[in-house]
Amino acid sequence: MHATAAGQSPPRPAVGNTILTVIGESLVDIISDPRGPAATQAHPGGSPLNVAVGAARLGLQTSLVTHYAEDRHGLMIEEHLRSNGVQVINGGSRPTSTALAMLGPGGAAEYAFSITWEINGASLPALAAVEASTHVHTGSIATLLAPGDQATLVLVEAAREHATISYDPNFRPAIGPDAAAARQQAEVLVAASDIVKASDEDLSWLYPDRTPEETLEAWLELGPAIIALTRGAARPVILSGKGQVEVAAEPITVADTVGAGDSFMAGLISGLAQLEALGAGGRERLRTLALDQLRALAAYANRAAAITCSRQGANPPRSAELGPLPVPSAAQEH
Repeated sequence: MHATAAGQSPPRPAVGNTILTVIGESLVDIISDPRGPAATQAHPGGSPLNVAVGAARLGLQTSLVTHYAEDRHGLMIEEHLRSNGVQVINGGSRPTSTALAMLGPGGAAEYAFSITWEINGASLPALAAVEASTHVHTGSIATLLAPGDQATLVLVEAAREHATISYDPNFRPAIGPDAAAARQQAEVLVAASDIVKASDEDLSWLYPDRTPEETLEAWLELGPAIIALTRGAARPVILSGKGQVEVAAEPITVADTVGAGDSFMAGLISGLAQLEALGAGGRERLRTLALDQLRALAAYANRAAAITCSRQGANPPRSAELGPLPVPSAAQEH
């Protein structure tokens, strides 16, 4: 941390000084919305891709280790990433993955997938990227689907010494292993991570015999510094060794929920960068964030998700829309 005079808040770091590498799938969402005039629309998507774009829009230097082909959908993904300032490390050549998202009356999405996940074609540049990073994020299909799941875990383990790690299971039961295998894999990633974000739907599928709140407590015991739980329109929760905080839901008109959780994750990473709580040098600070700081962090990430819900598709906010994270006074910091 920077030295500060008594009674003053520490200077806000430049978020762009955080070097973020995201590891995970890119795909094209083919959205079927019976409420609109167009039968279907195609948009770049995938949870890790959405996090990478969301983080880049919030000012972080961001790379994405991913997989897509030089086909029509792959070119769409590449243009989307590059136009949002995300550096691409493409490790595959099989046809680009797709997800058919069918929207219900309330805007919630149900998915059908055609997915490939492999990154062996970029092993060396991917390793170089994570070794040069302040923070590494992964999750979703990339941590579950062979053959790329084991390569993902190897990269996370390689990054751990010098970078903080975040993980969002964001499970898709239709394409992943059964719940028992997914649960085992999730716990490996949770134990390797400093920051975990999950939805109540994820946790109810993984652990049907206990509440999401009970799972948060159990996962915290595995080693993460903080765990965030999103609950749709209900209040999100952040849990740490300091305690638990909740923030009120944002009052918005929902267009759809596509990419909302990914925007929350990107907001979480950006907020922690602003709190100087990422990277090997920030790991201890991450564990000692005060409850007021966690509350500000939860509200910041939740606002990012709400902005995304207010418009169609996975369209996360930019820094000018979201603004900076409100920093509690030095007297409130521990």
